[in-house]
Amino acid sequence: MRGSRPTDRVGDRHWSGGVRLAACCALVFCAMTMLVDWDAETLTPARALLWLTLSAAVFTVLLPPRVTAGHGWLAVSGPLRRRVVRTEALVCVRQFSGASSHLVLRDSEGNRLELDPRVLAADPLLWHELDTGVRRSVERGTLRQGTDVLSRLGHRIDDETARAVLRESGIT
Repeated sequence: MRGSRPTDRVGDRHWSGGVRLAACCALVFCAMTMLVDWDAETLTPARALLWLTLSAAVFTVLLPPRVTAGHGWLAVSGPLRRRVVRTEALVCVRQFSGASSHLVLRDSEGNRLELDPRVLAADPLLWHELDTGVRRSVERGTLRQGTDVLSRLGHRIDDETARAVLRESGIT
């Protein structure tokens, strides 16, 4: 019964939607720039290549990082690199807020990654994998900074989940 076993890794369920949005924006940008250039009768092969290159850059900039997690690890993959931390050996967790709130996780091996906490709030399986690893880090005594940050984030995720359940059930 292979289908009943839990998977070894989980990923952000909303990542593919972000990729589709990035692709649509890049395609619209490409189409609009080529149409304007064609209408002005200045479209040449070199300019078309320029617009295609700029459209690829737009796609790369808008492409959301892919967040995956498994037993004891969390990874964030961007277009150029992949960062992985061992959640069972975290030493520090910090949250920076402002225009773009993000979590910074660092493990005992010196690995570091940044991720948007909304990704964790939107995907309970990712949050569960991180929370399980954090609990092991606390048990082992490696996590010395950031337990309050994760506690607040956990409460916020639980509150949002409870509100969503109540909203879907028609109670509120």
